[in-house]
Amino acid sequence: MTRAFALAVAPNGARRTHADHAALPMTPGELGDCAKACLAAGAAMIHLHVRKADGTHSLEVADYTAGIDAVRRAVGNELVVQVTTEAVGIYTPAQQIETVRALHPEAISVALREVLPDAAHEPAAHAFFAWLWQEHITTQYILYDTEDVAHYWRLRASGAIRPGRHWVLFVLGRYSKGQLSSPSDLLPFLAAWEAGTQAQGEAVTATPWAMCAFGPREAECALAAVLHGGHARIGFENNLYLPDGSVSPDNAASLRALTAAAAPLALAPMTAQALRALTR
Repeated sequence: MTRAFALAVAPNGARRTHADHAALPMTPGELGDCAKACLAAGAAMIHLHVRKADGTHSLEVADYTAGIDAVRRAVGNELVVQVTTEAVGIYTPAQQIETVRALHPEAISVALREVLPDAAHEPAAHAFFAWLWQEHITTQYILYDTEDVAHYWRLRASGAIRPGRHWVLFVLGRYSKGQLSSPSDLLPFLAAWEAGTQAQGEAVTATPWAMCAFGPREAECALAAVLHGGHARIGFENNLYLPDGSVSPDNAASLRALTAAAAPLALAPMTAQALRALTR
């Protein structure tokens, strides 16, 4: 029996440009073209970064609207469009929250350590988390290490993050030298995740989790995650290489490298509709 997993593409990130790779999408039109190609390659979701006119990172509503509209024209509702709230040292937690409230997107990703860096930010962050749940905005909480995993479970225990309507992302190797990841980087996350679910009295599979990784072993890390029951986010945001060490021609090729490795194991990417059902 084939088992389905959610495959998300992170096609650009906040920092890379055409100088890093000519096929890295930056403009709304390029994002639309990339979304269409990645849908054909198995993606259920696009993790969307948008840029200002000068090519720099943006959380401005007008820039996001242009990017989302371009993706929707290209693929309709066949991809979940997840907007990032990444600060990149530019935006404050209040500005991150304000953008999401104004945009009211289908889905977002938010790093706990960015929007909730200290106790002073707890009231605003907790209110934001409650609003996201009430508004049915699918949220992916980004967890960079096992302490972030523990923080997430403390928020769950307190009721600040409610069950359902969200999932989490484990970031493998974010703070390792050269930002390179290996499949073994997943193991501490899994141990911390299982400990948290047991303490919370929740089934390990109740809240979905995914991972992203850095460097040429990205596809290996993603396959390891899928084999452990998780989901994967890959793309040029974190890695420009195929598993054989050659430069990937585009984001769709990076996705195909994973799906080709997964297929003999009866693992196949799910649709956007299935992902919506999984994280509702």
